[in-house]
Amino acid sequence: MRHDALIVGGSFAGLSAAMQLARARRKVCVVDAGAPRNRFAAASHGFFGQDGMPPLQMIADARDKLLAYPSVTFVEGTVTAATADGAEGFTVSLNNGEQLSTRKLLLAFGVQDGLPDIAGLGERWGKSVLHCPYCHGYEFGDRPLGVLFHSAHPPDHALLIAEWGPTTLFLNGDAGPDAEARVRLQSRGVAVEPGRIAGLEGQGTDLAAVRLEDGRRVPIEALFVAPHTRPTSALAEQLGCAFDDGPTGPVLRVDAMKTTTVPGVYAAGDVAMAFSNATLASADGLFAGVSMHRALVFGA
Repeated sequence: MRHDALIVGGSFAGLSAAMQLARARRKVCVVDAGAPRNRFAAASHGFFGQDGMPPLQMIADARDKLLAYPSVTFVEGTVTAATADGAEGFTVSLNNGEQLSTRKLLLAFGVQDGLPDIAGLGERWGKSVLHCPYCHGYEFGDRPLGVLFHSAHPPDHALLIAEWGPTTLFLNGDAGPDAEARVRLQSRGVAVEPGRIAGLEGQGTDLAAVRLEDGRRVPIEALFVAPHTRPTSALAEQLGCAFDDGPTGPVLRVDAMKTTTVPGVYAAGDVAMAFSNATLASADGLFAGVSMHRALVFGA
């Protein structure tokens, strides 16, 4: 069967796109490997009508609702290759050897977070080591907080985090911000700790302190970091899609209609957005689905 649209990635962006196409009565296939970016978080916050819900449950519920539409198929697996099929669309290869045919292709496979190599950090990711204060800051309000300095970014993140609680900026041996930035940090009550970090301490996935190499311990209950990101799949690069440099890693280049630099290939969600969360990814996917449908109707 030839699909009207094949969506690589079945999380917030991909499922939102698929819903628009399904409601337009188009044949849609979603291929997903079952490893969404926010799977490490126990709850998603700030999402319309779903505040506090486990993200995996939100995805499962959305998938069940999508599969109620008879024109939708869902495949558990990974897309390993995609090739242009003349002017007709694309042939997509899966990790199980199966091949699928589609007129339009949406890349919504998201990104992977490259976490700093600090003892005790990885196992706390999504629990007490966090990225977005709007997603998780409220739960740590008025508690001691930390921000890991990144030389590629200004210290504005620490200034922002101070809105939620007393904050320490950990330079981890870096030269850190300039004198003007330090004045701004001081005016917001942000402490600056220059020492190198030996590891994180706490019971289970809770965080109690940052242990420094000189033996000192700085009590905090959450640490905010800005991880490097990279696309979860090499598919866009394989297809020849262009990327732009984003604040934390490469971002797929798309136009106002969510089309990439390769005709017939669209992108949505974290892989195509410099700044994102679940709400933004869902909205981005919704627009991509509408755009794909209009292209199927009017040609593009």
